Amino acid sequence: MKKLIALLALTASPAFAASGPFFSLRNTDFVVTLAFIAFIGILLYAKVPAKIAGMLDGRAAQIKAELDEARALREEAKTLLASYERKQKEVIEQSNRIVASAKDEAMAAAAQAKADLQVSIARRVAAAEDQIASAEQSAIRAVKDQAISIAVAAAGDVLAKQMTAEGAAASIDAAIAQVDAKLH
Repeated sequence: MKKLIALLALTASPAFAASGPFFSLRNTDFVVTLAFIAFIGILLYAKVPAKIAGMLDGRAAQIKAELDEARALREEAKTLLASYERKQKEVIEQSNRIVASAKDEAMAAAAQAKADLQVSIARRVAAAEDQIASAEQSAIRAVKDQAISIAVAAAGDVLAKQMTAEGAAASIDAAIAQVDAKLH
């Protein structure tokens, strides 16, 4: 085989390749055809197509495994995405419930504060009215007491000017009888 390759290499040189009959070593087309056939033969002898097929099969198997792994990862990612979307919806619903509950509590607290304020205002108004009524009664009592003391003083002055000794004694006796009647 080695001798054949060497012979073909020497005979296939450009010096020998010339135009002429087709099956002549001087014909360039024939020499190129022989060289191509020899090249294909060497490739087949060295089992290059089997090695290339094995490499391609290995690469195809590797690509298939990577695709399967990518599909599995994609499915896992879809599952995780769906899970996170569900959790997000649950969290949004929970936050909406919390906000609604907080609003309700705030409204209830505001209503309670308003009611408490109204009760407090009513108590203060009632207390102020009681103080005003008490002040009115105190003022009326003070005015009456002052009017009585002024009337008693004026009556005393009038009686003192108009009263005689006999009238004073009769007046004292009448007052004593009146006090005695009221005490018993």
